[in-house]
Amino acid sequence: MMKLLVNKLFGKFAIFALIVFTSMSIASAKIKVVSTFSILGDMVQNIGGNNIELTTLVGANGDGHVYEPTPADAKSVAAADVVFVNGLGFEGWIDRLVKASGYKGKIIIATKGIKELKFEGELDPHAWQDLSNGRIYIKNIKNALTDVDPKNSNLYKKNFIAYDKILESMDKSTKDKFADIPKKNRKVITSHDAFLYFGRAYGIDFRSPVGVTTESEPSAGELAELITEMRKDNIKALFAENITDPRLIKQLAKEVNAQIGGTLYSDALSDNSEPANTYINMFKYNVNELANILSK
Repeated sequence: MMKLLVNKLFGKFAIFALIVFTSMSIASAKIKVVSTFSILGDMVQNIGGNNIELTTLVGANGDGHVYEPTPADAKSVAAADVVFVNGLGFEGWIDRLVKASGYKGKIIIATKGIKELKFEGELDPHAWQDLSNGRIYIKNIKNALTDVDPKNSNLYKKNFIAYDKILESMDKSTKDKFADIPKKNRKVITSHDAFLYFGRAYGIDFRSPVGVTTESEPSAGELAELITEMRKDNIKALFAENITDPRLIKQLAKEVNAQIGGTLYSDALSDNSEPANTYINMFKYNVNELANILSK
């Protein structure tokens, strides 16, 4: 009787141990992935799904231009199987972080293959602001995850196809929406030049007091020149950005007697309590905000 009881207890323990070991194996099977900022991180998560353990360095409403990496970031990079970066000079701090971490693995530039834009001699890194570019991002992500984790290639391919169809449809509907707005009305002032790819793709003239990085500051002469342009071209559509101080845009609005149209999400997603918590939601929100103001 005692022997039977021991066997039963041992059997239950063995089953429990097997369940725990299996759970640990499944958890450890996830590949460790780092993305540099929230928009890219959301794309990576959509392709990787439950097969990846994702760490995003610059979170919601964070400014990737001026980010200062932490020791925890170096630890995350050191442990990664693959690191995704935007490239085009967006993350000026990434090389220092990788060196400090000792990471020797793959670094994937998500903008590879994109037709680059330059502004005043500088590469514009905000390529995600064109949905056709977003489709290139996710293809690069899919290919990279497949290389690192080939056994799950079918899942990455399936996720890519579904996501790509959404972005393709949104790209077409966005072009249609702005095509219905008179060209003379399609002029916008934003906090910094984060929407030049958007402008090229959808026919909108974006201008800004600040260049393609938030690190730069306009001179008094540059501000005066922009105010003159705004009065000459009757530009009344002004938008703040979620990552920048709105005081400069408020100053410009006051100078031309205009109201700020709202806030656009430029270089980062919102947190979950706000309307731009995914790449798709961010783009839909920005499109609707712009169209509502430009249609008036």
